[in-house]
Formats: sequence, C-alpha cells, structure tokens
Amino acid sequence: MKITRKLALQLRIQQSTFILLFLAVIGLLAFLSDRYNFETDWTMNQRNTLSEASQALLQSLEQLPVFDVYATEEEQIRKPIDEILRRYQRVRPEIDIRFVNPELEPDLTRELGISVNGEIIIELDGRREQITQPTEENITNAIQRIARSDDRWLLFIEGHAERKPEGVANHDLGEWGNQLKSKGLKIRTLNLTDNPVIPQNTAALVIASPLLDYLPGEVNAIQQFINDGGNLLWLAEPDNLHQLQPIADSLGLQFLKGTIVDPNTQLLGIEDPRFAIVSQYSQHPLTSDFSAVTLFPQARGINLKPSDDWQYSVVLQTLPRSWSETGEMAGQIKFDADRDLPGPINIAVAMTREISLPATDADAETAINKQQRLLIVGDGDFLSNTYLGNGGNLKLGLNIANWLVHDDRFIAIPAKTSPDVNIELSSTAKAAIALGFLILLPLLLGGTGTVIWLKRRRR
Repeated sequence: MKITRKLALQLRIQQSTFILLFLAVIGLLAFLSDRYNFETDWTMNQRNTLSEASQALLQSLEQLPVFDVYATEEEQIRKPIDEILRRYQRVRPEIDIRFVNPELEPDLTRELGISVNGEIIIELDGRREQITQPTEENITNAIQRIARSDDRWLLFIEGHAERKPEGVANHDLGEWGNQLKSKGLKIRTLNLTDNPVIPQNTAALVIASPLLDYLPGEVNAIQQFINDGGNLLWLAEPDNLHQLQPIADSLGLQFLKGTIVDPNTQLLGIEDPRFAIVSQYSQHPLTSDFSAVTLFPQARGINLKPSDDWQYSVVLQTLPRSWSETGEMAGQIKFDADRDLPGPINIAVAMTREISLPATDADAETAINKQQRLLIVGDGDFLSNTYLGNGGNLKLGLNIANWLVHDDRFIAIPAKTSPDVNIELSSTAKAAIALGFLILLPLLLGGTGTVIWLKRRRR
C-alpha cells in the first residue's frame, strides 16, 4: 500500500493521540494510587493481615492505643515496625503511630528506660506497656494487658498436691500460667490451712486436680466462697473427689465412676484408649468460635442433677462411640453394657446465675448485679505442660480463664504460621531437580548451541 502524505499525516495524528491518551491514563492511575490505597493479602493464611482475634479486640476498644516507636532513622529498623503497626491502623484508622529518634531525644529515652533500638511503647487510657519484639502476638497481648480495667487474680488452691500454676513438671500448669500472665491476668496460690479466708479480690478460684483430701474447714471455705458469688474452675480427676463431694452435691453435679474411653482417638494415631477427643462444640461463649480438636487424657464424665438456682450448659461432650469404662484399664478394653455408661459423655459443664452483691462504695445505695460463673471439667491433664500444645487445648484454656473473670472479649490470639513459604521435597525429587538443573539442562543448552553453530558454519 502506497503511503501518501495525507495518510502519513493521519498515522502521525493517531500515534500522537495514542501516546497522549496513554500518558493521560498513566497520570490518572498515578493520581488515584496516591489518593486511594488498596491492599490485598494473597498469602495462604493471611499472615500479612491481622488475625480475626486481633481485629475483634481493636473493635471492642472504646479508647484506642497510641504507638510510640523509639527507633533511629535507618529504614531497615523503621520499615518492618511501620508495616506491622499499619495493620492495626487499617482496622482502626484513628490509631496514632509516632516515631521518635532516640538520638534526638536522649533525656526522654533515658527517662522511659528505652534500651533497644525499635522499642515500642503502647499507651492506653493512662497505662503503658513496652515491647522490644514487634510481632502481632506481642503487640496484641500488650494491648490486652493494659486494656484490662483492673487486676484480675486467679487464685490456685495448694496444699493437696494440686497442679502448680508455675510448675515445670509434666503434670503442672506452668505453660498455661505463663500464657495467662502474658494476657494480663494475675496468678497466686493459697493454702487454706494457713489462711482459711479467700481474698475478696479473687476473680476466680481454681481447684487443680488435688491428690490429697481436703479438711472440713477447707471445704467450708470453698463453699462459702461459692455462696458469696465467687467464680470457680474445678479440674477433677477420675475416681476420687478428695472430700469435695459436699460441694458437688450442692451444685447438682454427679461425677461418673471410671475413665472415658474413646476409640475415635485411633484415627489420630493415639493408641492409648484413655484419651478422649472433642471435635464438636456447643454455642457456649467458651467454644462458639472453635473448630480445632481438643484432647483430654484420662477424663471422667459429669452428669447433672439440675437445681433451680443455676443455669447449666454442657460445654464439652465426647463423641457417641465413647463410653465411661468402670473396669480395669488393661488388656483389650471393650464396652460392657451392664456396667459401662455409653457416650456421648459430658466432660465440662458451665454453671451461671444472676446474683446481687452489696455495694462496695459506702455512698452507694443500690446493690451490684453480676453473673456468677462456674466451670467444672472432668480432667486437668488437658491444661498440663505435656498436653497444652495439642490441638485447641491452649486456646480453650485461655478462653476458660477469660470467661471466668468476665473478660469475654479477650479471646486467644494464635501465633500465625506460614505454610506456603516452605517446600517439602523427597530425596528422589531433590536428586531429580539437582540432576536436571546442574547436568541435563547445561548439556541441553550446550548441545543446542553447538548444533546451531555448526549449521551456521556450513552456510
């Protein structure tokens, strides 16, 4: 086709118009990208986005935290901290993030005790926390701690070989206790023979699997604490209540004889028949958000003899194939319809009632209404150092504590993993990749080049 002067002019006009439109679109996109921010997280488990639990915590706060970051101007220090704090700001844009160069504010840095480059001070409602490791778990836990309006004490009874809340033995509760303290809860122990009066500031009393009998005076002290409206966590074990039967009777509880046996555990590779699993949960606040399996070694069942004074909720229940074994736990264990109780069996029961407490303020005229909360679990091993990390046991343990002390909004913050950044290869696959990339591919490229060179040389 012959290109005339007129046609050439039209082509130049079209080309110029296209270039102008292209530049206009690029400029518009640049303007929009500067004015509006849009981000999306394509990682497998949304590890660059705040967990639902952290988001729920932020949404529940009336007053928002302020983040003061004491970091020098280096980008490698400030950038990763800014990225994680921006995640909180995306949920609540009103959150204030301030960077302070400690080199320019030496007096303030020394006064606040800043010792690490990149240390963060989180301030909320006049209270503050300092963290040196800027991870979501650390930041959200710090917000939880300072968001609690007052001290919440969990009081563990001791003196009867109970599980220790700060112990390191396999059967103790030290790991659970550390997690509770990281969330802002306070822990202490009480020997009722030394001091039979349970302090009034006790948010919840814990009976953690005693092995020795309680004295009558100690039983009376616990019963009085319950009668006065105190919250209770009772971790029972098979066969022996160690003189706590009067408390069970007063609460309308019947602990079943024997140990729960659950054949479903074999599906998880657990050969010990004394383990029970729970995979289906009720809509109780403790488990409404649950999906993970929880594991209960050597648990006992609980039946209810309802009282008009309490509202009862079954929180944890075994699967239908389980049963309560009353015979010897040795040899081949089979269900005996004449003596064993078939499942599903209650492992944990929650009890609540509305009570009125005397006003603590001398000038107040009206009583204080509150909900009393009790949780009775037929097992203590699930919170022990040995089994706390199994399935959803840790999350359940944290939810139990928060529910008992009326901090329902503070739910467990699981640490995020990144399953999409690691590739697991077999030895055969590794050898095939090495052979292909290190030997076959170079030979193929070299051979191809040689053939092409020879053909061109013959021309």
